[in-house]
Amino acid sequence: MPEIQLLNPDALGKPIAPYSNIVRVKASEFLFIAGQVAMDKDGKAPPEFEAQCTQVFANIGVALASQGANFTNVVQFMSYLVHSQDIAKFAQFRAREFPRLFAGGAYPTNTLLIVDRLVREEFLLEVTAVAAL
Repeated sequence: MPEIQLLNPDALGKPIAPYSNIVRVKASEFLFIAGQVAMDKDGKAPPEFEAQCTQVFANIGVALASQGANFTNVVQFMSYLVHSQDIAKFAQFRAREFPRLFAGGAYPTNTLLIVDRLVREEFLLEVTAVAAL
């Protein structure tokens, strides 16, 4: 089992969303999950941003489970949004869903970037993950 410390030093200030400023990890292995988009196993993607968030994190959950891990193993996310106006919706989704995915409010690090577009026009977000095993 990895030793994961999620840290928020006072000198960095409180995170403005559900994430930690620093994660310190002692692990025997790391799992790197490629950017997940809102495509289900049949290649379909919902058009609404909220539904895409749900599918993206479901895909990450499936990837983690396939390797005997879960969200508590995640130490880093990199999130890409196509539209800056979706930042608030993404924050609301995370504020609602992350307490269920990450017991006790211990959240991994996250970097959020706004990009011009993703691999297909209909994708509104993409999230990569690193997990400690």
